[in-house]
Amino acid sequence: MACAAHPQTLTGWAVERPGPIASGPLASVRRPVPEPGPGELLVTVEACGVCRTDLHLAEGDLPPHRPATVPGHEIVGRVAAAGAAVTRFRTGDRVGGAWLRATCGRCRYCRAGAENLCPSSRYTGWDADGGFADLTLLPADYAYPLPESTPATTLAPLLCAGIIGYRALRRCALPPGGRLGLYGFGGSAHLTAQVAVAEGARLHVLTRSARARELARSLGAVSTGGAYDRPPEPLDSAILFAPVGDLVPVALAALDRSGTLAVAGIHLTDIPPLTYQEHLFYERNLCSVTANTRLDGQEFLRTAARIGIRVTTTPYPLGRAPEALADLAGDRVQGAAVLVPDAEFSGS
Repeated sequence: MACAAHPQTLTGWAVERPGPIASGPLASVRRPVPEPGPGELLVTVEACGVCRTDLHLAEGDLPPHRPATVPGHEIVGRVAAAGAAVTRFRTGDRVGGAWLRATCGRCRYCRAGAENLCPSSRYTGWDADGGFADLTLLPADYAYPLPESTPATTLAPLLCAGIIGYRALRRCALPPGGRLGLYGFGGSAHLTAQVAVAEGARLHVLTRSARARELARSLGAVSTGGAYDRPPEPLDSAILFAPVGDLVPVALAALDRSGTLAVAGIHLTDIPPLTYQEHLFYERNLCSVTANTRLDGQEFLRTAARIGIRVTTTPYPLGRAPEALADLAGDRVQGAAVLVPDAEFSGS
C-alpha cells in the first residue's frame, strides 16, 4: 500500500519520572517517526482523550511497563502509512485506537471471548507509545473505523471512557428499568449515564463536584448528591468510577438485595474493612472491570451513534498536556479532557 508523506520527527510527551503531578512527570520528546511494521498503521493524531489511567501512569500508581512511554489511548487520527499485510484500512482512513492493543488469540480466555483477561494482553500508552503525540503506531487488528462526520474531539473520549463505562454497565447487571447509582461523574460516567438513561434506568449520581452534579441532572439523573450521601432509594446496581476505596462500603450499603457494585477503574485506593451484614449479606455482589474486548468497543460505538450520545469535552492544545493532567487530578475538568494538535508545540 502506498504511503502518504509524513513528517520525519514525532513530537509529544513521555512519562520520564513517575511521581506526583506537581513534580512534572511528563517530559516533551522529539523522536524519529517509526515506520509501521507488518499489521501496523502509522496514524496522524487528530485528537487524544486524557484518561484517568494516564494520570495513574504518570503518578506511578501503575508501574511503568517500559521507560519514557508516551501515554494516551483515546486516539482519533488518519492513516498516514500502513505496513505489510494490512487490508482493513487504507491511507487517509479515519481510525481510532483504544486501551486494548494486543492479545495472544490462543489462550483459554481469548478462545472464550474474554480477551480482556488474556495474560499476554498489551495496552496502548503503557506497553507501547500512545497518543500524547502528533503521530503514533496502532495495530490494525485492534483499531476501530470511525465516522467522518463527527468531530475528533467528540470521538476521542468514546474510545476508552465510553468503552470501559459500557463494559462496567454490563458488569453491574442493571435490570430493565432498574435503579442505578454512579459514584464519581467524570469523562467515563457522563457517557455511561446516557446509555443507562436511554435504556430506561433511574439514574442517581453521587459525586463531590457541584459542576458534575449539574451536568448529571442535564443528562437525566433523577437525583444527585455528594459522594458519601445516601441515594433517595435503594439501588439495583452501582458503578464506582472514582478511584477511592473508601466509597466501596458506601456504595455496597446503598444496594438493595441482590444488587451489584462494579468497580470501573484500573486503580483503586485501599478498601476499608467491610461488615458482612451491612455490605454483603442479602446476596449483594462486588465485581471489578478489567480492560475491554474489541466486541465491547464495537457494541458501544454502535450504541453511541444510535442514541446520539452527547460528549462534554474540555480541549487542550498538545503542548499543554501536563496542564490537562493536573486539571484532571484536581477535578477541574468538565466532562472529558482532550488533547488536540498544536502547530506551535510540534514545530518548536
